[in-house]
Amino acid sequence: MISQVFILSSKGDHLIYKDFRGEATTDAINVFYQMVTALPGDQPPVVMTREGLHFIHIRQGGLYCVATTTTNASPFTIIEFLNRLAALIKDYCGSLSEKSVRMNFALIYEMLDEMLDYGYIQTTSTDILKNFIQTEAVSSKPFSLFDLSNVGLFGAETQQSRVTPSASASRPIMSSRGDQVRKNEIFVDVVERLTVVIGANGVLMKVDIQGEIKVKCYLPTCSEMRIGLNEEFSVGKSQQRGYGAAVRVDECNFHQAVRLDEFDSYRILKICPSQGEQTVMQYQLCDDLPSAPPFQLFPTVERDKSDRLLIYLKLRCDLPPKSMSQELSSPDQRAELQPSSKAVHWEISRFPGGAQLSALFKLEVPGLSAASLLEVGPVSMSFELPKHTCTGLQIRFLRLTPVQPNPSPRWVRYVTHSDSYTIRI
Repeated sequence: MISQVFILSSKGDHLIYKDFRGEATTDAINVFYQMVTALPGDQPPVVMTREGLHFIHIRQGGLYCVATTTTNASPFTIIEFLNRLAALIKDYCGSLSEKSVRMNFALIYEMLDEMLDYGYIQTTSTDILKNFIQTEAVSSKPFSLFDLSNVGLFGAETQQSRVTPSASASRPIMSSRGDQVRKNEIFVDVVERLTVVIGANGVLMKVDIQGEIKVKCYLPTCSEMRIGLNEEFSVGKSQQRGYGAAVRVDECNFHQAVRLDEFDSYRILKICPSQGEQTVMQYQLCDDLPSAPPFQLFPTVERDKSDRLLIYLKLRCDLPPKSMSQELSSPDQRAELQPSSKAVHWEISRFPGGAQLSALFKLEVPGLSAASLLEVGPVSMSFELPKHTCTGLQIRFLRLTPVQPNPSPRWVRYVTHSDSYTIRI
């Protein structure tokens, strides 16, 4: 059972606080934030304990969603509840950010009252909660390309969303009473997270791809949705399917509502989507990369005559170049030395496929020796690749039944994120 639920900003501001059982005081909020900020690194443990009070949290949209309990409750159940809470906030408020939570705090409190009863979980279903939620959502300001502080998968919160009407995908699923026009749209995102370790000799040492297919539905009624994947899609070490390039994953799992009677033969997923966001399919590919890594680094580290450390980096993007010539313009770059982490931060705002960039860093390092050169590295990269999947997974078609007289707009997008991309020097 859950004692408390609260949501904090990345700076520790109290946004939402709900006490269900009176087993802990409000000081638990400050205790949790002090424990999180005191830990080294950016990945604090999901479960922490202080004086018999267990803190279980997730971090999404730059916010901490936290639940506390004094009992020996299953942490996986509470983590799943927090993930559903974050998804419901996105469904009802349009996006998960500090601003949307502040603007819709009354709606979130009403949501928590319906989801939990004396700390016991009652429901996390979007369809069931629609019958009880009366508070209307307050939409945040329209999307701006100059404000990318809140990064998300759906809607206007990522740069790749410029290919779609961004404001449509970040609106609440329940239209306000004054909204006369309601668009019945559906969004499908294929999202992959890439973990790569490349040795100093350029050989791949570790590859892991975690992918998922997410659906955000604004359709009031839809009896069935059929999602067609690559005909060559295979799971495990099975034989290649079809006549094109093989698209293989090691394992995959599906949402409980997905019907698979046509999956083995035709690679079609059938689901009756409810309004809101849901993960239809998750998949994983380990120790294999169907194509070349998206980035290759050619480093040179040496010491000059003035005993300065010289780091020369040549970075190449091995993705196919765009056909439009204006996309090949030289991107803006910025670099700075971060003494606290003893690292050089090189930021590239845009890096088109087929391009190559280089940088030379000259550093004054006290007591620099030949042995010090061996301590340089590794290089860690963080990036986002729109319109690209490393596995090659594609959506062949997206069909809705019954066929309506006015076809609903359907949007399919692809994006690859770097979960951990490390290159040894």
